[in-house]
Amino acid sequence: MDKNMLSEYAKLMVKVGANVQKGQKVRLYAEVDQYELATLVAKECYNAGASYVEMFWSCGAVERLHYENASVETLGTVLSWEEERQKQMVKDLPARIFIESADPDELSGIPADVISTVGRMRSKVLKKYRDEIDGKHQWLIVAAASPKWAKKVFTDDDSNTAVEKLWNAIFSCVYLDGNKNWEQVWKQHTDTMREKADWLNSKRFKSLRYKSSNGTDFTVQLIPGAKWCGAADINRVNGAAYVPNMPTEEVFTMPDYRKAEGKVVSSRPLSYRGNLIKDFSLTFHEGKVVDFDAREGYDALKQLLDTDEGSKSLGEVALVPYASPISEMGILFYNTLFDENASCHLALGECYPTTVQDGEKMNEE
Repeated sequence: MDKNMLSEYAKLMVKVGANVQKGQKVRLYAEVDQYELATLVAKECYNAGASYVEMFWSCGAVERLHYENASVETLGTVLSWEEERQKQMVKDLPARIFIESADPDELSGIPADVISTVGRMRSKVLKKYRDEIDGKHQWLIVAAASPKWAKKVFTDDDSNTAVEKLWNAIFSCVYLDGNKNWEQVWKQHTDTMREKADWLNSKRFKSLRYKSSNGTDFTVQLIPGAKWCGAADINRVNGAAYVPNMPTEEVFTMPDYRKAEGKVVSSRPLSYRGNLIKDFSLTFHEGKVVDFDAREGYDALKQLLDTDEGSKSLGEVALVPYASPISEMGILFYNTLFDENASCHLALGECYPTTVQDGEKMNEE
């Protein structure tokens, strides 16, 4: 991969995506195979004036070994030092940058109920810290090409060619291909998304109806005061503007979780905790999923829906233009960061407080 392009990508992450501020701490998360890109990102963070960059490494192969050999109790236990690290995060309010490059089939074959149980156990302890920093720091999720992910996307190519193709696709999706003035390009893009959100807000729509040729026929009502949001967000503490997801082509809002009716049929797979859920459908009645199916990943989908009392209801509805760059590529990325930006989408569970008027001032209840 062209090191100049990687360097530009790192600058994009730090200057536009996370918008790291002078004196701010940074938490950087990456797979071990992305050490070169992670080094460039850390360098750019320091160039932006970061006071310290704390590195969090992960390894998919080792993660799989954990699930194959360690007990659920061990994997689900949050140790005291981990919790102290979360407490420090709440105190420091660092910018957080997540670089995704994992194999979509990383945990394929691991029982879905095991993965789900571990996730629930850890979330019981860690969720309160994530909630505490919500809206108070900048964060960013981006992607990096890896051999296993690339071969999943470009199955007919050798590994090197597949990786090169995936990098080129990633750069295209984040408007880096051929754009020397990418800061201006991203300003125009986020301004456009905000204009679309403002237009939707001005119309005060009460409901949305989704229909498609694959069998989707679904209606969801919006709550009074539902607020459409675009690509960019603002840190309420320091006023820094940032872009949480790169790429991003969506505007989104909060539905009335009690009022959703009909059937939704997927056009793209969902990558969920290392398992792919493909060709799936959800049927809603009175706001809850009452029936579901999947050609592949049925057990993972079942566990997702059984996560808690809110996981059978909607927390977010999003609109994506039919002619989005990712859709026009015709590439199935097997990665939600990209595939959700190829079509309108829905999210189960919780939504952001920013998607309802004055939501940031409300208590959780």
